[in-house]
This record gives sequence, structure tokens and C-alpha cells, in this order.
Amino acid sequence: MFSEMIQGLLNSGGKTQAMQRYAQLQNRVANFKNQINGPEIPQTQNPIDTIYPSNKTSVQSFENVLKSSTTDFGSLLLNPQSMNVNANIIKNSNPTATLNNALEELQNIQIQSDMTPKVSGSKSQLLGMISQISQKHGVDENLVKALIKQESGFNTRAKSKAGAMGLMQLMPATAASLGVKDPFNPVQNVEGGVKYLKSMLNKYNGNMILALAAYNAGPSAVDKYDGVPPYKETQNYVRNILANYLQ
Repeated sequence: MFSEMIQGLLNSGGKTQAMQRYAQLQNRVANFKNQINGPEIPQTQNPIDTIYPSNKTSVQSFENVLKSSTTDFGSLLLNPQSMNVNANIIKNSNPTATLNNALEELQNIQIQSDMTPKVSGSKSQLLGMISQISQKHGVDENLVKALIKQESGFNTRAKSKAGAMGLMQLMPATAASLGVKDPFNPVQNVEGGVKYLKSMLNKYNGNMILALAAYNAGPSAVDKYDGVPPYKETQNYVRNILANYLQ
């Protein structure tokens, strides 16, 4: 309809009028679409989500994972209030200054190569750094500490037979994808590990059990079994971290 009207104006020599009329009609169509659909809002993507994009179509609830698991995770829940366990977002009005202070103090500490720091107060500074990075990324610091205890026992030089390194036992490929240049540097390791854990929590809509299972066995295994994989190591891994977290 619009093209016939415009062509008629062009044929009659009214090129300028035709272009003006075309612009008016285009504006009317755009306004009409906005009234029906609302204005389009550009979507931004979290860089972490590019590692494992969110996929919430098959995510089970916390309660259903507990009920369907072959391991008795339910025995860890001592009261109904514990069913509220999730990836708590910790609010801090200005964590940047305290984070920088903690990182500066940590960098001045010489950490033993084979054990957790033995110097008086050094472990507390290590825990302070973990707390600040967890807050920075909006992940429950107690969950991060329970995961590190299970992964490395807070040994900054820990290395598994499979090649996982540091406090949060990052595999080389995972560390590289997260921008971690030195996995044995505690600050870099925790920064990368918390980012990865946050990506798993995002992928599974805050479901802590699935996120921990994915951290250990990989998200492909969790997706394959639509829950905690039937691997003894992974089942024990999730149970132990939850037990420490709920203490």
C-alpha cells in the first residue's frame, strides 16, 4: 500500500513530498510497534556467561535434587530453615577499598610452598582475601571457603594428579579461560575460581548442589544426568562441602 502511494507521488514529480510522506509513515509504524511491544532494550551479556551460558529450562529445584539424589543429602538439613540454602548475594556498600588493602597485605606475605602459611596471622589474612573476593563477585564466602577446604585444604601450592592447581584447584584450560596467569598465586587463583563458581551458580539458577557437582565433574556431566552425576567422588565431594558449609 505504501509503495503504490509513494510511486504515484514520484510519477507526479513530487519526489520531495514522497520522501517526506515515506518518513512520516515509517515513524507511524515504529510508534505503533512500540505501543504494542514496548521499546526494545538492548541486552548485555555477562562475560562469565560466555563460559557456560545460562540454561534454566531443565533446572530442578533444591528440594527435588535432594529427594532424587542417590546420596542422602537430606540428612544434612537439620531443620526446615536449612531448605533456604542458596547462593546468597552479600551486599557491601564499598568493598573495593578493603579488598585492595587485603590484597596488598597478602602480597607482602611469603607463603610456604608446601603448606598453608605458618606465620602467625597469615592464614587469617588469606581468609580475609577470600572473603573480600567472594563479596566482590556476590558469592557466599562460606561456600567458597568450604569449597577451598575440600579442594586443597588451603594449600596454595596444591596440585592434583590430573593437573589441577592452587587453592581452588583450577585445571590449566579453565585457568587460561578465566585469565589466570599464575594458578599458584593465591589472589589470581581465588579470583578465577570464584568467577567459575559464580558461572556455575548462574547456569543452574542458584542451585548450590548442581553448581558444586558441576565444579567437580563438569557441567556436561550434570546436564547428562539432569542432576548430581552417579559418581562416588562427586557425590562425596558435594556432601562434604555442604556439611562444612552448614556447620
